[in-house]
Amino acid sequence: MTISVEFDQKVVLRWLLAIILLWAAMGKIANLQEFHANLAAYRLPLSDPLLRLAVTVVPWLEFLCGILLITGGLRRAALLWTALLCAVFVLATGQAWGRGLEISCGCLKLDFLGDGAAKHTLESVQFAFGRALLLLAAAVYLLRNTRCQSVSSLAR
Repeated sequence: MTISVEFDQKVVLRWLLAIILLWAAMGKIANLQEFHANLAAYRLPLSDPLLRLAVTVVPWLEFLCGILLITGGLRRAALLWTALLCAVFVLATGQAWGRGLEISCGCLKLDFLGDGAAKHTLESVQFAFGRALLLLAAAVYLLRNTRCQSVSSLAR
């Protein structure tokens, strides 16, 4: 008797993206004021109402994309929005790094690490830039290698 296990790297990558998006979203949704302060620290040329809109919309968009990536529903739309979010994160963290801002990225809740060097490194804009770049590459890879779902297949 032979047991065969099929390993689909695309599914694993999609689930990894989903878990990271959900983790990031939950931390932001739990404390929108802290997320607002983290986003303001990037010193982006956004008016306060636009900044508040981003603080309100981004975590829920991350959450929705994470759920859709796990369930497989509207996969291409979820991957497209994930790629757009990651591209914005790459630009935001890249400009902060380029300007020498020493800020926490505000992406993931890493309080379980304490206040040591590991937490400081993982929350740095340099690390966040690299992480966002890898997540963008993963989202684009999956987007390019995911077939379009027809409307009739969604109804099933």
